[in-house]
Amino acid sequence: MQEYIDFARNNFLIVAGFIGVLAFIIKSELSRLSRKYKQINVNEAVMLLNKDNTVVLDVREDKEIQGGIIKGARHIKLGELSDKITSVGKNKQDSILVYCRSGNRSGHACQQLTKAGYEDVSNLAGGILAWESANLPVTKR
Repeated sequence: MQEYIDFARNNFLIVAGFIGVLAFIIKSELSRLSRKYKQINVNEAVMLLNKDNTVVLDVREDKEIQGGIIKGARHIKLGELSDKITSVGKNKQDSILVYCRSGNRSGHACQQLTKAGYEDVSNLAGGILAWESANLPVTKR
């Protein structure tokens, strides 16, 4: 046991770095396990879109949607979502697919939606970039 204590004293930065990385991994995993929305890939998103009652929500900024959106998507900027959250779906049981450019902002939108009581919320992993990389169509506004 004394060897471990001596090692920690002599290599403080290594031990501190290890503890920091370990804490980050634990926090990330706990966050992943406790989220109430699904993280889905492009193929799963296409299957979800084939359902009649799926709401598609684009949370990118106005200038980002000039390149195109997924057909039928509603555009509500992430910053405005909290004000318009009650108008997203007809009822709280509707399937909602949320996307942004890369999947990060849409994850925050998914958290807001699940906190508001929406039950079937999915985040498109990789966002519109993954969608376009899979050669799936986008429509211009």
